[in-house]
Amino acid sequence: MDKSEVSSNENTELEEKKKKESNSSSKGLTVVGIVLCIILIPVLIVNLVLILKGYTSKKDELPNIGGYYPLMVQSGSMSGTIEVGDLIIVHTISDSTVIGKNDIITFWDGEPGGTLVTHRVLEVTKDDDGNIAYRTKGDANIVEDAKLISRDMVVGMYRKRIPKLGDVALFMQTIPGLIVCVVLPLVLFILYDVISRRRIEKSEKKETAELLEELERLRQEKAAREAGSKDRSEGGS
Repeated sequence: MDKSEVSSNENTELEEKKKKESNSSSKGLTVVGIVLCIILIPVLIVNLVLILKGYTSKKDELPNIGGYYPLMVQSGSMSGTIEVGDLIIVHTISDSTVIGKNDIITFWDGEPGGTLVTHRVLEVTKDDDGNIAYRTKGDANIVEDAKLISRDMVVGMYRKRIPKLGDVALFMQTIPGLIVCVVLPLVLFILYDVISRRRIEKSEKKETAELLEELERLRQEKAAREAGSKDRSEGGS
């Protein structure tokens, strides 16, 4: 193997190493961007839907997505099961929905459109008019709720909670929250895309220039070898 072949192999290995390092860096940034999108986009969509429906719904109608109400927990009456700052998912009930003892329900505390409460059913009973009613209590409360909850006061049944996501959702509804969770990630994503494209263009130009230089070097070496071979053949003759 001559010196030109060794030099060519070294250049090829160096170029491949640079490409691998660049690809690893780009992949790392891409993964971070994807993770941020996966976390923030669903929260943003939920917030937008709730805000839009909140403006178009009646006061006693909660905005929902396919019959599911995402609600932010703001009191500790269910602490141990549901914590302050959690986002809970409550599903609407129908006439055929059976609510039993130990079920957790969300209901209006007073007139519809007022305060929402999420407590556990202690007992299924009847009110003074003989209609089905529920005796409820917060898991962290010492005493049960003062009044029975009628069927028409029930908004839905608790399904699950997402710890602390309620705090994030509430924060995103503020101006600083929109800036930090929406505007800033979008700006960073755009900047990343612009920088990434420029890096790719710069790398491609550099590779093209290096390739042209290598081709020119090889042409010169070939011409030199041909000239040397011609001189030797003429000297021998």
